[in-house]
Amino acid sequence: MRYGVLGTGEVGRTLAGRLVELGHEVTLGSRTADNPVAREWATAVAGRAHAGTFAQAAAAGEAVINAVSGRVALDALRAAGAAHLDGKILVDVCNPLSFEGGLPRLDPVESDSMGERIQRAFPGARVVKALNTVNVRVMVDPGRVPGGHHLFVCGEDTLAKERVTAWLGDFGWPAARVLDLGGIAAARATEMYLPLWLQMSRVLGHADFNIEVRQAG
Repeated sequence: MRYGVLGTGEVGRTLAGRLVELGHEVTLGSRTADNPVAREWATAVAGRAHAGTFAQAAAAGEAVINAVSGRVALDALRAAGAAHLDGKILVDVCNPLSFEGGLPRLDPVESDSMGERIQRAFPGARVVKALNTVNVRVMVDPGRVPGGHHLFVCGEDTLAKERVTAWLGDFGWPAARVLDLGGIAAARATEMYLPLWLQMSRVLGHADFNIEVRQAG
């Protein structure tokens, strides 16, 4: 497939690189066409890797991954262009995190989420919230954490969630370990998990961990 990945940070580059390794064609998007990080990535990976603007990446992708910071996600997606997102699966990986006053906080929180704001702003996109509850290395290599730990997806489009679950299988996540939480409003819960994740990473001293959901019976 052809993917557009928005964001040149560690999350964007790691996801884009893994997709290229799996045989997909990827355009890594940034604010400007001459972004040095994106061009260096495309040059290093070569072959099926390309660099461009947010709009170029979204236009090139059959599916789009939002891997920018939650605080700038809507601006990045507006730059990508609604016309380039309409009808496409848009995987939202971001968390609305800031460190104002030195402490982590979420905005929005509880009564809204970035996943919902993105779906409202781009009603033609098939938004699926996923991958925002684990470190980026675990995203693409779940074997870093032993055991049957879980990921979550949510969104309004059932077929889109099924497609994303299949793609996660290529990353090493069996379908049984990807839990569908329902509509996009469930993004509130997965985003609010982030402060707990941050606290656990401080206590453990690393990011190679995840949660496992166990059921009675």
